Amino acid sequence: MGSFPTLLYKELLRFWKVGFQTVAAPVLTALLYLVVFAYALEGRVRVYDSITYTEFLVPGLVMMTVLQNAFANSSSSLVQSKITGNLVFMLLPPISYLEFFGAYVLASMVRGLVVGAGVLAVTLWFVDLAVVAPLWVLAFALLGAAILGALGIIAGIWADKFDELAAFQNFIILPLTFLSGVFYSIRTLPAGWQTASHFNPFFYMIDGFRYGFFGVSDFPPLASLAVVGISCAVLCAAALWLLRSGYKLRY
Repeated sequence: MGSFPTLLYKELLRFWKVGFQTVAAPVLTALLYLVVFAYALEGRVRVYDSITYTEFLVPGLVMMTVLQNAFANSSSSLVQSKITGNLVFMLLPPISYLEFFGAYVLASMVRGLVVGAGVLAVTLWFVDLAVVAPLWVLAFALLGAAILGALGIIAGIWADKFDELAAFQNFIILPLTFLSGVFYSIRTLPAGWQTASHFNPFFYMIDGFRYGFFGVSDFPPLASLAVVGISCAVLCAAALWLLRSGYKLRY
């Protein structure tokens, strides 16, 4: 087995071996969000005329779960390897930085999509969703997971301990996620906050993903896809540059 499939297998096995923590727990968390928000706001909030609030909420929760778990996979793996000291065993073999990047990002995408699919399967007990444009759903899910996988590599390289990684997640990832329109439409916000939302790349991932389910969105889906695609290219290039330079990896 070559270096890339071996490293990919290692990263996949890493989260699958503790599936109760890495898969079941996020699914349960998303389900709790759905139950609480749907119970509190169903019938009181209606974003689109033909869509109930619970239906509106489900794609946002699915995509939020995909993004958060894709980030968690690559970032926690790198930081854990730094702390335990086994990172050297991945740097010494003839593994190119492209193979390293590909294995970590692909494993992150798999974890994000697996957990997202679990959330979608569980929430189907509450709503009957019809996917209007499945290719749009797939495109935004794949690009979103790749973006957060690459961002996780950047965060994992930067952080030297889990406290620093938690700060990155709590002060950057979580605010961007919760302010992206998961629980609301930005059309309900004041004009100033609507403008601010357009500077949040997570908004385009959530809104474009939701468009694939309902065929309606707060922003033109092609424009959202362009923003997400450019964001993916920039973050992947940044992660590759850090890996190639050996920044905070080769001491």
